[in-house]
Amino acid sequence: MTLSGALEIASCTDPGMVRAHNEDSIASDGDKGLVVLADGMGGYNAGEVASGMATTVIITELQQLLEKSPPNDTDPASGQLVAHKLLHEQIAKANTSIYQAAQSQPQYAGMGTTLVVALFYDNKMTVAHIGDSRLYRLRGDELKQITKDHSLLQEQIDSGVITPQQARQSQNKNLVTRALGIDPIVEPEIHDHDTQPGDIYLLCSDGLCDMVGDEDIGLALQTLSSNLKLCAQHLVQTANDNGGRDNISVILVRVLRDFPASRGIVGKLMGWFR
Repeated sequence: MTLSGALEIASCTDPGMVRAHNEDSIASDGDKGLVVLADGMGGYNAGEVASGMATTVIITELQQLLEKSPPNDTDPASGQLVAHKLLHEQIAKANTSIYQAAQSQPQYAGMGTTLVVALFYDNKMTVAHIGDSRLYRLRGDELKQITKDHSLLQEQIDSGVITPQQARQSQNKNLVTRALGIDPIVEPEIHDHDTQPGDIYLLCSDGLCDMVGDEDIGLALQTLSSNLKLCAQHLVQTANDNGGRDNISVILVRVLRDFPASRGIVGKLMGWFR
């Protein structure tokens, strides 16, 4: 499976204005339609270790598995979409690796990471996330937050304790209720979304969305969409200009054309000549 020419990907990551180390980690493979972002947490350098382990395990394992397992197929044993099965399995593998390292090495005790993974295939995108790293979609003039944070703040919003406006001023922004590597087992939230040519998807750590409002994010994506690299750098710079209190990471993915899955011999032949 290759999505060569279907997606344009740009990224930028920065320590911010306060932190000495960048504990975010990002990775992508445009041909496989795969992008991964993780925001680490823990003691000295431990967050950097956790996020690096997460992105490395997930992207290297999925790169190999996607060669032989079309994500749009249905797994006969579980009845699951293969995309969901692969994401579940590799996120579990990353969770186990981080958890075991944290348990066995004192300097890594308590380390963990948020995670957001997007897999593009067959004119759709499957997103898996844990914690408060986000995925947004710009379609036309509408910016929509696709993921919902696993955080204390989001739970307070959902229960009506505070309003989204009050949440912007809250001091509890970084209290996540779910993270990779903290417990022996963690459940990612996984959803499918249809894609359209022209869509722009933004994966980001909370270092961006805590510093830059959705309205300003949407405006940047609209006005700088012709240059994704510049747009990614601008978003990071805006977060820094607003205080840069955390590490900031951005991955932008533009859908350039349809990318239907090949089905049968005729589909494969058509795929070769696209």
